[in-house]
Amino acid sequence: MARIEQRLLELGIELPPAPEPRFTYIPCSRTGNLIYLSGQDCRIQGVLMYEGKLGTDITIEQGQAAARQTIINCLAVMKGYLGDLDRVVRIVKLLGFVNSAPGFADQPYVMNGASNLLVDVFGENGRHARSAIGTSELPFHTPVEIELIVEIRD
Repeated sequence: MARIEQRLLELGIELPPAPEPRFTYIPCSRTGNLIYLSGQDCRIQGVLMYEGKLGTDITIEQGQAAARQTIINCLAVMKGYLGDLDRVVRIVKLLGFVNSAPGFADQPYVMNGASNLLVDVFGENGRHARSAIGTSELPFHTPVEIELIVEIRD
């Protein structure tokens, strides 16, 4: 069994099938040895695990769980595109958007749910540059949306 697949099993994570785009975009685009993942959200079997804004509707802990699920969905997209997650050299950048109520300023704490899982899965190669941005709205009232840039090998 592949190393990263084994690590996911150890963490109790079963990747869902890669989600199919519902709009006019592709989930993953490659240039050279980098793949760019389109924004993913915290859906489980097509349903958002949480909806609403951090700071009013959702706690930081729930936001962290949503960010973690969003990374699981990102991993599913990567596996669907690459076929083998052992092709990942390193996670380069995470861009995280947090659906934030006025005055909510703890976006980095929310995105730790995503960053921590990437380190748990890929070790030091999961450490990445990151932006955690608060926004007043996200599509479908998802609490978080995450994009990734990933270095891969052929």
